[in-house]
Amino acid sequence: MLVDRVKLNIKAGNGGDGAVSFRREKYVPNGGPDGGDGGTGGDIIIRSTRDLHTLYDLRFHKIFRAGNGEKGGARNMSGKDGTDVVIKVPVGTAVIDAETGRVIADFNTEEERIILKGGKGGKGNARFATPTRQAPKFATPGKKTIEREIILDLKSIADAGLVGYPSVGKSTLLSVVSAARPKIADYHFTTLSPNLGVVSVGDDGFILADIPGLIEGASQGVGLGHDFLKHIERTRLIVHMVDASGIEGRMPLEDYYAIRKELSEYSQELAEKKEIVVACKMDLSDSDIGYEMLREDLEPKGIEVFPISAVTGAGVKELMQKIMETLKEIPEAESLEEEGYLEEWSNYNEAFSFEITTAEDGVVEANGTLIDFIFERIDPEDTDSMRHFEKLLVDYGIIDALRRYGVKDGQEIRMNGEEFDFVE
Repeated sequence: MLVDRVKLNIKAGNGGDGAVSFRREKYVPNGGPDGGDGGTGGDIIIRSTRDLHTLYDLRFHKIFRAGNGEKGGARNMSGKDGTDVVIKVPVGTAVIDAETGRVIADFNTEEERIILKGGKGGKGNARFATPTRQAPKFATPGKKTIEREIILDLKSIADAGLVGYPSVGKSTLLSVVSAARPKIADYHFTTLSPNLGVVSVGDDGFILADIPGLIEGASQGVGLGHDFLKHIERTRLIVHMVDASGIEGRMPLEDYYAIRKELSEYSQELAEKKEIVVACKMDLSDSDIGYEMLREDLEPKGIEVFPISAVTGAGVKELMQKIMETLKEIPEAESLEEEGYLEEWSNYNEAFSFEITTAEDGVVEANGTLIDFIFERIDPEDTDSMRHFEKLLVDYGIIDALRRYGVKDGQEIRMNGEEFDFVE
């Protein structure tokens, strides 16, 4: 089964906490701080490969969690970094932020990219030692990450797509020219989702898709029309198969123009794609008449018609060679414009915020995710930690914001439920 769109829940690893530790060696009095840093959380990585042609493997595996960084240790030992998670996708997959709809990455070649970075590890107390602060009793926790949802959209499923009315022989042709084994039966709509096959032509090759049969009204969504047309839109070349025998009671030329009408009404860009017309079922009676009708109408317009029989193999090799030659003349699909990235939890401007208000008792309060973040990193009982706290208030603009709000020197303020005096 071809699966071309899935939604995944991803989470990079949290950073490990820094350690608070002091040297405790027998003959070393007043050992200094030796708490190590926490490890960095694992990344979420997406790797594109030509060995895959569908997102089927991700259909039932939709949650990915990278490993958390480990806590720092004594003797300046850093915590172990978290394990990265690698998600493999076919070349031609676009990664979309499910929340904003932005294109995060567009994989048109074999490559790998970090989609979501792990949190940085916290600093151990050894990092905060200075000539005047020789025994810091605090460390910082690792950065936490948040869960995100992404959509993987396989926009390029094949090089060439077989289109036409139901039961014109698309699945039969695919089974003849490749190792694909699509379901084949003598009734309409045997194929309900595209089948893919790799066709070898000498030392070259291409991917051929058997697109489910179209019907009139497909461009307006009749049947599964929009789904089918979407798959055709993702191919570089249209191989338009027409039943030359008229065994279904339709006229071949009318079939051709009916399908062309659906393509153009769905998308002008789709209608302008390079096209090869195939008169199929040439082993059946009256097929010569249908072939001549197609050839006489289309060839004066510069459209070559290839007669084939997938059953006997007549004309099939020549058709595959023509498809290969034509594909070499068509440029690869252009990459989508990448509109952004998945923000890390450490992106303070977007992830953290605070507001200043006046409580009912008249005390000015500062609250919000940024205040919570700062209080996670301090120990109110430790003098050195509180000096670090003052620096964070300045660095993140909270002191300036309090001044703009009108707070004066010596005025009482409240943060995280704790009361402080505002001192200039």
